[in-house]
Amino acid sequence: MRDLKDKTILITGASGNLGAATACAFAAQGARLALIGRDPEALRRTQTALPAGADSLALSVDLLDPEQVTVMVEQVASRFGAIHGLANIAGGFSMGPAIRDTTEAEWDAMLDLNARTAFHCARAVVPKLLTAGQGAIINVAARAALRGVGHMGPYCISKAAVVTLTETLADELKSSGIRVNCVLPGTLDTPQNRAAMPDQDHSNWVGLDALADVIVFLASDLSRGITGAAIPVYGRS
Repeated sequence: MRDLKDKTILITGASGNLGAATACAFAAQGARLALIGRDPEALRRTQTALPAGADSLALSVDLLDPEQVTVMVEQVASRFGAIHGLANIAGGFSMGPAIRDTTEAEWDAMLDLNARTAFHCARAVVPKLLTAGQGAIINVAARAALRGVGHMGPYCISKAAVVTLTETLADELKSSGIRVNCVLPGTLDTPQNRAAMPDQDHSNWVGLDALADVIVFLASDLSRGITGAAIPVYGRS
């Protein structure tokens, strides 16, 4: 996948487990990286973990602030000259009460974290991809986007919104050379999930490197015939 050499990929959520793994996978293919997150120290750890010689820029940004997102995208474009891909990895999960007991704050928290951040970043990056005349957006939805589950309503709905956002962008951009897809991971093998579910068979979960490989594939020319897709990545669960 050396078609990613010297391409600039913007990765949100780069300070988290999946973001860091995805950054390393892109760097291994020669991509230049814009690493976006909230925690400057965690972003520095991601940079340190990259392969030697990787070209990267780390920026701490509140993705819920559209002005900060716009400024960040301009900084990335100025630093690298162009943006060729966006991996929208920022997001999160929280269980909750039944819908009848869900507060406005609980509802907003999941919709903001998972859907609004992806919207803000895609809206800001698309003009740069159009200028480049090519590119790819990869969003991270979830298996839970496909079916509502009790006490997970806001999460399931927020991830379903990511799927719909993906399909909408793909339709709008299908004649522009820009492809838009999303992944639907099952349970990810992270330290946090292992601590929360110690009795589960972790070998059946999705490895971070495995999901990162799918994201890199969707950014590469190997997936040039795919747009508007929601790709299941369930491991063996």
